[in-house]
Amino acid sequence: MIGRKPNAVARFIAVAAVLLISASAFGQKRGAITGTITPATANVVVIATNQVTSKVTRTETDGSGRYAIKVRPGAYRLSVAPPFVARFDKTRPYGEHALIRDDSIENVIVSDGKDTKIAFAIEKIEEKPIANVPARKPLGAAGNTSVQSKPQKQSDRREVRDRWRIGFPEYDRYGDKGARGRDIPFRRGRWYDPYNQSWLKGDYPIIGNKVFMVLSAVSSTTAELSRTPKPSDVSSARPGSAEFFGKSEALAVNQLFQLTFELFHGDSTFRPRDWAIKISPTFSLPNNLNARETGVVNIDVRRGTNRTDTQFSFEEAFAEMKLTDVSENFDFVSARVGIQPFVSDFRGFIFSDNNLGARIFGSFDNNRYQFNAAYFAQLEKDTNSGLNRFDRRPQNVYVANIFRQDFIKKGYTIQASALYNDDRRSRKFDRNGFLVRPALIGDVRPHAIKVGYLGINGDGHLGRLNLTNSYYHVFGRDDRNPIAGRPVHVSSNMAAVEASIDHDYLRFRGSFFFAQGDKNPTDSQANGFDAIFDDPNFVGGQFSFWSRNGIRLTQTGVGLVQPNSILPSLRSSKIEGQANFVNPGILIYNAGVDVEVTQRLKAVFNVNYLRFHRTEPLEYILFQPNIRHEIGWDLSLGVAYRPLLINNLTLTFGAATLKPGRGFRDIYTTANTDCPANLAEFCTPDNVNINPSKPLFNLFGQVKFVF
Repeated sequence: MIGRKPNAVARFIAVAAVLLISASAFGQKRGAITGTITPATANVVVIATNQVTSKVTRTETDGSGRYAIKVRPGAYRLSVAPPFVARFDKTRPYGEHALIRDDSIENVIVSDGKDTKIAFAIEKIEEKPIANVPARKPLGAAGNTSVQSKPQKQSDRREVRDRWRIGFPEYDRYGDKGARGRDIPFRRGRWYDPYNQSWLKGDYPIIGNKVFMVLSAVSSTTAELSRTPKPSDVSSARPGSAEFFGKSEALAVNQLFQLTFELFHGDSTFRPRDWAIKISPTFSLPNNLNARETGVVNIDVRRGTNRTDTQFSFEEAFAEMKLTDVSENFDFVSARVGIQPFVSDFRGFIFSDNNLGARIFGSFDNNRYQFNAAYFAQLEKDTNSGLNRFDRRPQNVYVANIFRQDFIKKGYTIQASALYNDDRRSRKFDRNGFLVRPALIGDVRPHAIKVGYLGINGDGHLGRLNLTNSYYHVFGRDDRNPIAGRPVHVSSNMAAVEASIDHDYLRFRGSFFFAQGDKNPTDSQANGFDAIFDDPNFVGGQFSFWSRNGIRLTQTGVGLVQPNSILPSLRSSKIEGQANFVNPGILIYNAGVDVEVTQRLKAVFNVNYLRFHRTEPLEYILFQPNIRHEIGWDLSLGVAYRPLLINNLTLTFGAATLKPGRGFRDIYTTANTDCPANLAEFCTPDNVNINPSKPLFNLFGQVKFVF
């Protein structure tokens, strides 16, 4: 040991000297490594690697075996590329600090403006493929390799050019083949297994290292039973019926199948896609409605009370191309053209649709800002399923917005939005025979709507407080509003805010929504607020009675509220009708709590109190004075269950009821017309309330499979 110390000290000093020389030389001018190889062979690749920076410089020998590599001053490792190996002579002085390491030499010192000469011999190695060396398989269902590698020639090295399919060893900590269901990080998968990687869902490329394919399918089965006010038609389903309101229950069953094929080029999660193609054929097989009154499923009462139909559609069919990279951190600008999903703000207050359009989107400042500029040439919608049809509608929608992340504080995002709705004159009967454009109320001449929206939205958290807020102002012109019967100038406002706090497995929420109403339905000003195509996830969302159900105003051809909306817009249809800005507006006060009962089960409770902002439009179209403002109390419970702990199988259930307030009762029940003496059992003792034994309710269940 004592005899070896000087040698060790000498080596330490040598290495320190090499590093010192390299560090002091960094940033100086260039020197060179030159020499010849024997036997003289052309096109042998000589490699010089800087031992401090790891920068690699290559050159090839000429016909006489000479080479020259110009590099910065420093210490270098010299070698040659396969199929050749270098053979350095240990008896030859290559430099004071040079060290020969098998087929390479280290500590070749290069000085500024000087040549360091290294001559050496080479040998060509004829490596033969190694047979019977099993390769480790990649995880999941990897499919066939997309980039072929060269045959293995060394027992301890294997080339894998398909970098996504690098093999992993089997691993099972407890050696019981996963019987305990844990500590198996490298578990093998199957193509149909959603828990593990698969080439079918874009985890592995199918062409080269950057072309991926995603195949997916969705099956959604929904059954819904509801009771909302429905009129007894001119030809009632019950002979001899004299009531103004008929049997109000309805059962709907809808089965949707969606297949999706997507092909894209990129580095998967490492950077934005270079291009993509996606197509999603969607089938409604079937859509069934079973009502208890005529005139519900079709305007022709001879069609009875049952309807079953089917629909085929494309809910997505677009091509996407990245136009440019904005920064080295993968900020980008891309374009997408075709049928595509788009939501204009965080909660879908103004525009939320899958439709035909062109969109430019991207990010900058390290993804702190994102932006969209979109144009949608709206397609007609199927009346019963809500899916796209293959007919163009004379309506164009323009959207521009920009997001700023970490505004004020980290975790809170702010958004500015501008939208324009150009809905031109047209006449349209839906598939059930009802007139939807223009609305069958007041002046039924076709009219055009040209309105703009300006809005500011926020979403995120400020410390412990989760916050969502939104404000919109709408302005423009309706050249002949059917209720006003004249051209009107549109000017109205909407505001919404939701605050919540998380505590363990509970989230406590409080929300408020306001949409301005119109106080004079016959003047030239339209001050009611309406959206373009809203689908708000707010004040209970899909579980709320008011939001989920479409409640019609009897004998008017319009709805008090449309399905999947919270605006009492008095329009004929949300999906096929036109926006209407002469409406009562609304105020909604919400309190709710989300409960993560288990990792599989979540419950959502909501209580909403609803009031009309103005009732003058209702009084005008119903010829009924003194309608009060109170709509009532909306109570709902939703349950989401994930039996497999993932979203590939979800079961959702909802139950909601509306306890009518005085204003709602004023609209749908009066002592003189709806509660005659011979039908006293339908009404309460005050003769102005719907019988409490006949509550308004909605029950639904949905089973969703995703592959």
